[in-house]
Amino acid sequence: MCYILKITNLVVFLFSFYLGVAQSYIPGEVYSDSTGFVEYRAGNLPLIFSAPHGGNLEPESIPDRMCDGCVLVNDAWTKPITEGVYDRIVKLTGCYPHVIINLLRRSKFDANRDIEEAATGNEIVEQSWRGYHGFIDAAKTQVREEYKRGLFLDIHGHAHTKQRIELGYLLSGFELRMEDSDLNAELLVAESSIRTLAADNIGLNKHAQLLRGEDSMGALLEDKGFPAVPSLLDPFPLSSDSYFSGGYNTVRHSSRDNQGAIDAIQIEMNQDIRFDDSTRLVLIDSLAMVALEYYSLHYKGDFQNDFCNLVSATKDKNKEVPLYQIYPNPASDFITVESDVNVFEMRFYNAIGQELLEREMYTGGRIDIGDLESGLYFIQLINEDGLLNTELMIVE
Repeated sequence: MCYILKITNLVVFLFSFYLGVAQSYIPGEVYSDSTGFVEYRAGNLPLIFSAPHGGNLEPESIPDRMCDGCVLVNDAWTKPITEGVYDRIVKLTGCYPHVIINLLRRSKFDANRDIEEAATGNEIVEQSWRGYHGFIDAAKTQVREEYKRGLFLDIHGHAHTKQRIELGYLLSGFELRMEDSDLNAELLVAESSIRTLAADNIGLNKHAQLLRGEDSMGALLEDKGFPAVPSLLDPFPLSSDSYFSGGYNTVRHSSRDNQGAIDAIQIEMNQDIRFDDSTRLVLIDSLAMVALEYYSLHYKGDFQNDFCNLVSATKDKNKEVPLYQIYPNPASDFITVESDVNVFEMRFYNAIGQELLEREMYTGGRIDIGDLESGLYFIQLINEDGLLNTELMIVE
């Protein structure tokens, strides 16, 4: 039995290797696996989104999964929410996150389980399982090549009584109720799905700060009006609370076991924010913003410096971009600009494209941004020749 298991694992590895290395994917293009039940939107950002439980296809040729404890109910609205986040990030940045979606209903295929429970012996679903995780592996490979670091976000929905987003880091509610000093200890950091980030992040934040500090994903969601746990205001679930700490995908594709370059967070969204049409639209915008902010706050500068040629659609590729520096970033009350351009304008836009501030600069200098609220902004640099470049900036 052990020998058979090893052979099976080798086959899965080789299949994933083939998908991740042998095939080249074009950012913005949509690909399908061999069964047609898995969709991959190829990207060029260091962000990977997965929607394992949102598909609606239920072909009669595929029987329902049969196993002890099998969960067959879909996570309603998670597929369109994930697709909406993708569209929003593309509109904001001109770049593409990686997105992998299971198109089958969960009763047919559970993409957040090992192959045995995911497919319960159905050969077609087993192919879909390999395709699903092969696409994620391919996305991870591309992220590592282009950015060295990356973030995998697994999108889910829950039906728990407390209406809040639950963020899973592979730490139990009991562990999250521990003191910061315990969460920062090597033993618990080694169990975390953001293990690598805890060891290496821009702000030198400790593990506990990344989980529930002012720049944690939970805190960023709260700033957008969506209660979350763990977070600054809600640092841990109570012992009586239901709480999802993360599943198969978060284990397999995170930095926990291999201390790799890709961290992972499971995002469990409550029903109130998924089922209401107007709230869902705000949620989509907020998730897109939070993903960009979280990466920009905590990971290496590759993201801010390159950002996939952010304005490639509007910038003249033959035009030489002048040398300039904008710092600090993140900023609070002011920024300083150093440039070899004599005269140019700076225009500040928020995440939904509203122009909030315009400044005319002469050879650079100090710019007051005290009127800007905390959040993510895009700065356009403009002179008489038109748009020079666009920069991403975080205001604290």
